[in-house]
Amino acid sequence: MHTRRQIAQLAQGVISLATWWRIPIRSVLDVGAGKGYWSDWLAQAHPNVRYHGIDASEYASRRFHHELADIAAWHPRQKYDVVVCQSVLQSLNDGDAAKAIRTLAVACRGLLVFDAPTILDRDTAVDPSSTDLDVHWRTGHWYRKRLEVGFIEIGGGMWLSRACGAVFYELERAR
Repeated sequence: MHTRRQIAQLAQGVISLATWWRIPIRSVLDVGAGKGYWSDWLAQAHPNVRYHGIDASEYASRRFHHELADIAAWHPRQKYDVVVCQSVLQSLNDGDAAKAIRTLAVACRGLLVFDAPTILDRDTAVDPSSTDLDVHWRTGHWYRKRLEVGFIEIGGGMWLSRACGAVFYELERAR
């Protein structure tokens, strides 16, 4: 889990890079919104940006005012300039995770901020004393193969929607 400060740093970096790439940010979808740290940061730093959080937890949805929704079955009513999906899909089985990735592509018209721990992460980077290891472990290739249908990997956990008209130089992309 990330702290409020870490999310603020990430959000500031994402919005700054979007500005650099001339991608307007008017709306943010936060999948697995939890405590709503993205919402808090946006309300303070960019109050004109519309925020929508969804979470599969009844408690989190009620407590932090998110829409109660499972990303594998949810259907977005609009597109968002930034979609955030951090540490969510590893809790879903393969079929639901694949559905969720398709939903992310439908929901996103700009940048996707995505992370999910992989098998390589489990074996080399994850601290087992502070991480839930009872998840669906997949390879990075498994995620990339499905994400690349709707997105272009640009690095740092960010993916550009194939629907976005932003122009990137070759070396600004991850591949």
